[in-house]
Amino acid sequence: MKLLILTSEPITAEQLREALPSDVEPAEAEVMVIAPALQDDALHFWMSDADDAIAKAEAVRAETVKQLDSAGVSASGDTGESDPIAAIQDALQSFSADRIVLFTHGGSDQRYREDVDVAEVERRFGVPVDHALVS
Repeated sequence: MKLLILTSEPITAEQLREALPSDVEPAEAEVMVIAPALQDDALHFWMSDADDAIAKAEAVRAETVKQLDSAGVSASGDTGESDPIAAIQDALQSFSADRIVLFTHGGSDQRYREDVDVAEVERRFGVPVDHALVS
């Protein structure tokens, strides 16, 4: 099984297990972590102030891969576009995922463009999608 993880915050193997159906074991999967370069708000997005967003995405990617590896989940990762759908599409060009797992903030904690529609992702990419909230 190949799992594509899109996350806006570092996650642990336990968080990944909780987000997946009980018959999917992350330690038995090939995992690709994508951390989109999300902006905190629309102003930063439109002002093209991407440096902080890219640095944050890189830190999220590195910490998540480290956390997963330390728990026995073999993972690789990359940073992605500020549009989560584009980030998923780019990742799927080289990583043919069997399942996508989205980790996003909820409610007022959501960052700009983080309101990803699970049904749209499933429809667009034709693979099952799971979703969990991060804080």
